[in-house]
Amino acid sequence: MKKPVRVTITGAAGQIGYQLAFRIASGQMLGKDQPIILQLLEISPALPALNGVVMELEDCAFSTLANVIATDDANLAFKDSDYALLVGAMPRGPGMERNDLLEANAKIFTHQGKAINENADHQIKVLVVGNPANTNALIASSNAPNINPKNFTAMTRLDHNRAKAYLAKKINSKSQDIKNMIIWGNHSATQYPDIEHVKSAGSHIKNELKLDWLENDFIPAIQQRGATIIKARGASSAASAASAAIDHMHDWVLGTPSDDWVSMGVPSDGSYNIAPGIIYSFPVRCSNGSYQIVQNLPISDFSKKRMINTEIELREERAAVEDLL
Repeated sequence: MKKPVRVTITGAAGQIGYQLAFRIASGQMLGKDQPIILQLLEISPALPALNGVVMELEDCAFSTLANVIATDDANLAFKDSDYALLVGAMPRGPGMERNDLLEANAKIFTHQGKAINENADHQIKVLVVGNPANTNALIASSNAPNINPKNFTAMTRLDHNRAKAYLAKKINSKSQDIKNMIIWGNHSATQYPDIEHVKSAGSHIKNELKLDWLENDFIPAIQQRGATIIKARGASSAASAASAAIDHMHDWVLGTPSDDWVSMGVPSDGSYNIAPGIIYSFPVRCSNGSYQIVQNLPISDFSKKRMINTEIELREERAAVEDLL
C-alpha cells in the first residue's frame, strides 16, 4: 500500500457528499492500493449528521480508509490536503435571482479558497461541484494565489456522461462505446453538448443524426437534464453527480484512455478563441496527473455560435463577482 493521501470533501453530510465519501473511501477514485484520509467539512448545524457519516464509514471497515476527520473548521479540513471536492454551496431559494446566488456562494468560495491557500498541499487538485461551479472555481482560485490556477477545475463531467448516455440510447449503442463527446462552456442551461466529433464503434455518427433532432431534442435535453430530474424526484441529482465527480478526479489523476477525451471546466488559455479569465469546459486528455486541452479540432459555424453564447454567460457571471477576484 502507498502512503495515505488526504481528500477533503465539503458539504460532506449532504446528498452528494454522502455518496462521495463511501466511494472515495472504498478506493473507487484513486485506486484500491491508495490509502485515504478523509477530511470532511460541514457547517456547524450539520455536525451531528456528519458524525453519523463518520460512524457509517467506520462500520464499512474499508481497507483503504486510513482515517476520517470531521470538522466545521475549513483550516483543519484543508490541512495538507492533496485533493479537494468542493460540494457544499448555497442552493437557489425562492425569489433568488442568479446574481443573488452568485453573491451568496462567492462568500463561501472566497473563504474556502483562502483556507486552501493557507493550509493545503500546494500541488492540491481541486474540483468544484457546488453551483454555479465554473464561477465558484474561479473565485476559489483567485483567493488561492499560491496554488497554480490550473489546479482548480469545475465539473462538467455529469453533463458529459448524460450526453453520452442520451446519445447511446438514440442510436441503440452503449455509453462506453460513445467516444469524443464534448461539453463546451458553462455548467448551466447555456452549455453546448457537441456531437460533431463523436464516434461510436470507431465511426463518426454525425451524419446519422438529423439537425432537427440535435437542435430541438438532444441539446435542450442535456441542457435541462438537471431540472428534469428535480421535477421527477423532487431533489437534485445526487448519485449521478457523485459518480461524475469520481470520474473527473479518477481520470485527472490516473489518465484518460488513449482513444478518448473527457470534458472538464478549466481555466481558459485562449484555445478556440475563448479568452482567458473564466473557467470554461473544454475537451481534455489527462496523463501523469495533468490535463491538456485537445487542440485544433475543426469547429463549425453551428458550434461557434453556441460556444460564444455560453462564454458570454460566464463573462457576465465573472462581472457580477469581479470585486472578489
